[in-house]
Amino acid sequence: MFRKILVAIDGSEPADRALEAAIKEADAWNSEIHVIYVVESGLFSSLPMDNTLEIIYSVLQKEGDEILESARNKVNAAGVSVATHLRQGHAGSQIVSLAEDLGVDLIILGSHGKSGVDRLFLGSVTDYVVRNSPITTTVVRS
Repeated sequence: MFRKILVAIDGSEPADRALEAAIKEADAWNSEIHVIYVVESGLFSSLPMDNTLEIIYSVLQKEGDEILESARNKVNAAGVSVATHLRQGHAGSQIVSLAEDLGVDLIILGSHGKSGVDRLFLGSVTDYVVRNSPITTTVVRS
């Protein structure tokens, strides 16, 4: 039985499918859904912090807030309890950390992210979670 489900999203089609799968699982098990969006701050960790980086972070956080709000609306429309989480850092480790902190029973992820380089990079996030999380993890293929 899954009481708490964590689904990671990034605004991509595979992430949308993962959210749909999480809604189906939550409906079947009468579970709550936690949705996480991670601003991948590690991409810029070696660069000096200046106004340009602050603007980039701001834009990425705004994008995350919008994606989380859309997910919240979709889950609420399905009549499922939902909480959202915006984190910064390495996406894979943030997903695993939040899952452990919340005591979730299931993690659901898309098989890859947005496109091109993102597809390779975010696919590595899914791989990281599958390899490093002690929690049951479902990968939704696109």
